[in-house]
Order: sequence, then C-alpha cells, then structure tokens
Amino acid sequence: MISLNISLPQLQLFFLVFIRVAAILMFMPVFDSNSIPLFFKVALAFATSIVLFPMLELDPLPMLSNVFLLGVRVITEILIGMVIGFAVKLIFAGIQLAGQLAGYQMGMALANVMDPSGSQQVPLLAQFTNLFGLLVFVTINAHHWFIKALTQSFQIVPPFSASFNGSLLAQIIKMSGDVFVIGIQVGAPVIAAMLVTSVAFGLIARTVPQMNVFIVAMPLKIGVGLLFLGFSLPYFSAFLQNIFSGLGQNIVLMLKAMT
Repeated sequence: MISLNISLPQLQLFFLVFIRVAAILMFMPVFDSNSIPLFFKVALAFATSIVLFPMLELDPLPMLSNVFLLGVRVITEILIGMVIGFAVKLIFAGIQLAGQLAGYQMGMALANVMDPSGSQQVPLLAQFTNLFGLLVFVTINAHHWFIKALTQSFQIVPPFSASFNGSLLAQIIKMSGDVFVIGIQVGAPVIAAMLVTSVAFGLIARTVPQMNVFIVAMPLKIGVGLLFLGFSLPYFSAFLQNIFSGLGQNIVLMLKAMT
C-alpha cells in the first residue's frame, strides 16, 4: 500500500506553484487560445507543477491560517504569471500591428478574418503575420526559453516575496513602447514599397489625367504589397529570431524588478 506523507506547508507551497504555472500558461501564446479546452489547460498546468516542484527545492513557508492572507498570496502569484505572459504577448502585438499597418497601406483594411485564439475579427495580413510569428516562435524552440524563464521565476521571486513597484512599471512601459518599434520594423519593407507606389501613382495622375488612377491603383497596390511581403519573409524570420532570443532576458529583467 502506497502512502503519501505530505505536510500542509508543502501542500500550500505546491498550490502556489500551481497557481503561478497555470497563470503563465493561460497567458502564454498558443495556450491562450479559446479553442483549447479549459480542462486541458488546468491538467497541463497541474502536470507541469508536479514535474517542476521537486526541481525547485524551495524553502518551506509558514502555514497561513488566515484565508484573506492566502487569497492575497494567490492573487500575487496570478499577477506574476500575467506579467510573464504579458511580456510575450507584447511581442506578438507588435507583429500583428505590422500586418495591420501593411494591410491599411495596401487597401485591405476591410479584409478581416476570424481569429480563433481571441474569437474576434482581425485584419487579414495581421492574422498572417501573427501566425507566421507563432510558427517561428515554435520552430526555434523559443517556448523552451519560456519554460526556463518559468523555472527562474521561482528562483528570482520565490512565493511570498514578490513586490510590485515603480521599476516594474517602467519595464512594462518600455516593452509596451517596443510594440510600435517592432511593428514599424517588421512592416517597413511593405510600407516603404506602398509609399513609393503611392508617389508614383500621384505623378501619373498629374501627367496622365485621363487615366482613372483609383481603379488601377487598388489591384496594383495589393499585388506590389504581396510581392514585397513575400520578399521580406526571410528578413522577417531572421528579425523574429533576434527578437525571441532576447525574450528570456526581458522576462528575467521584469522578474528582478519584482524583488
């Protein structure tokens, strides 16, 4: 007969580890999709916590008999998980912004598709760039760095030791500002090509006023935009690999801001 000798402080510590892991998985790209059943997410978080808990070697914590204090600690662990997941979401927000900017320049602002992960309509090119970024994220094993950052989060910010201060807010603001930088850098080839195309059609409209530029420009701008989008995919992939390689460092900086 198998008997488990687990003390209440250890059970409380495991519960806090499970809460943080579950919060991170709920906000992590791929697993934040509404199409994935909630039961699968909870089961995955529970299995990950069981594997991770013996490896952490955390010091025992005093047992909290006050339900209010325990609730505060649970909310703190959820916020830590949300912050880590938010750091990854900001990168994908910049990638999606690049698709939106390129789509507007190409005249495809009204071409929307349903995003299954968020159950909302998004521009067509934004969905394409988001899926391409997600493919690169999985291909280069960036999710492994994410799991490593998850392990380091308990070493840098053990349970009962997190503090949210101005340095964390400054780090979040900096990463939020990088969303627009990523969006411009990713969409720069298509945006530049559309700018040159618009200037060319402006000159044609002045020199050949008999030509209906509006009818000719719309399909041509879409074709030129798709052509330059295809040419920029190797650059796009290399740029995303560079961005994702610094993801772990950004997460560690955010965690150190909580100490």
